[in-house]
Amino acid sequence: MSVVPGLSRTRPLPPPETLEQLVERALAEDVGAGDVTTEAIVPPGQTATAELVVKEPGVVFGLEVAEAVFRSLAEGIAFEALAAEGTRVGAPSVVGRVTGPLGAILTGERVALNFLGRLSGIATLTRRYVDAVEGTGCVILDTRKTTPGLRSLEKQAVVAGGGRNHRFGLDDGVLIKDNHLRAAGSLTEAVRRARAVTDLSIEVECDTLEQVSEALAAGVDAILLDNMTLAELRRAVELAGGRARLEASGGITLEDVRAVAETGVDEISIGALTHSAPSLDVSLELT
Repeated sequence: MSVVPGLSRTRPLPPPETLEQLVERALAEDVGAGDVTTEAIVPPGQTATAELVVKEPGVVFGLEVAEAVFRSLAEGIAFEALAAEGTRVGAPSVVGRVTGPLGAILTGERVALNFLGRLSGIATLTRRYVDAVEGTGCVILDTRKTTPGLRSLEKQAVVAGGGRNHRFGLDDGVLIKDNHLRAAGSLTEAVRRARAVTDLSIEVECDTLEQVSEALAAGVDAILLDNMTLAELRRAVELAGGRARLEASGGITLEDVRAVAETGVDEISIGALTHSAPSLDVSLELT
């Protein structure tokens, strides 16, 4: 397999001020002018303890975000994470405990669970893909098909599930796709133009083996093999001979991901990790 450095990179969770902004926006959307139900029923000053419970097997990620939700609503909140981020858990599993003003706990419940369930769902689906290709040496990548505004969190969930981040944004590396090729007139010209203005890694999307040969001749660092058959992927691996990193992409499912990995490609990018992962079933229960 190729050892050419890839575009992929990992960024940490958003800095505290950014995470706080994400949480504030989510709470503003949910709470609006006030939690009328909780304010009517829960006396001021009443305190309680509640547990975050995962109700189906999966990989946990998002406890830090859930904690940020509760802490943003009241002082004196105590939060205890009972599972490390990225841990695979059975069901039911208590993964966190929050103690403090009951009104704040109930008001923040849905937003905290939305974050935790969504991010744990991404981590869980990623782990399933990673497990499916175990032993092949192939890496599972995410894409930029993320929820607007939540890319940092969703890509960290992929990492928690054992996957690796592809480009975080358009500034991470050059990825020449079909519309860029049309704009440049040819693959070779597109690569020439890119190389003239940047020393970043250059990857080109190829739909055919003829394009693969042209990309190799242009000296690209990586080739995205788009919607190719298994036979075409194997031939592309032969053509490359380790000269460029090879990434398979395009509608690859859990059912066929191992067969794709066994063709010898270096990486497989899966948009479904972030655009189609079902949320993990989680709940908050007062103790």
